Amino acid sequence: MAGMLAGALNSVAGGGSFIAFPALLFSGVPPISANATNALALWTAAAASGSAYRRRLNVPRRVFVPLLCASLVGALAGALLLLRTPGETFMHLLPWMILAATLMFAFGKKLARRSSIDHEMSYGYLTAATAFQLFVGVYGGYFGGGMGIAMLAMLAALGMTDVHSMNALKSIMVFIINGIAIVAFILAHAVYWRHGMVMIFGGCTGGYLGAHFAQKLPQAWIRRFVVLVGMTVSLYFFWRAYA
Repeated sequence: MAGMLAGALNSVAGGGSFIAFPALLFSGVPPISANATNALALWTAAAASGSAYRRRLNVPRRVFVPLLCASLVGALAGALLLLRTPGETFMHLLPWMILAATLMFAFGKKLARRSSIDHEMSYGYLTAATAFQLFVGVYGGYFGGGMGIAMLAMLAALGMTDVHSMNALKSIMVFIINGIAIVAFILAHAVYWRHGMVMIFGGCTGGYLGAHFAQKLPQAWIRRFVVLVGMTVSLYFFWRAYA
């Protein structure tokens, strides 16, 4: 059930790890392995939701390619960093990362440019977006919770206004980032396969159905729901890490 809800949430706007990662912790999986297993499950969910959004993707190649390359490099760096981080340190960083991602999504629309994303975008602005996506890639490879939210904030700042078109591009980049990170996690034997296979099934189901039905919902509802989930989970992990 956590996998289904996480897959659906990621397909809508991001933040599925806010559901799947705690579920793995509650089932007894250690923090680093829980993060690796969560990445595996939601990687397959991203593929399922991406297929439902495939007709919504409308981004110029000069924007798409740099963002994808930044995702690849950042994901590998983040995954290697995670595997070298003590579990206790990770749990203390976790609530801050979730809170930051949630605030970025909540206020990202106010940072948006007035013009839409197009072929006339300046190279300076594109370079800044690529650098930000590199940071998101590192963050995604390291943790990934709220990664989709951070991407949507960046795409809003680029001038994209259609949530469903943004989700199409976000799904591709999430798929790339988690895919690179998963290779590193599998080689390091960090994945709990028994938990992961169950969550993969739920994530794929929720990812496809969530993407299909989310396109029929008002975008304002989706944004408010994600912010509510993000704030709730960040408060819980602050309590868990510092109480």
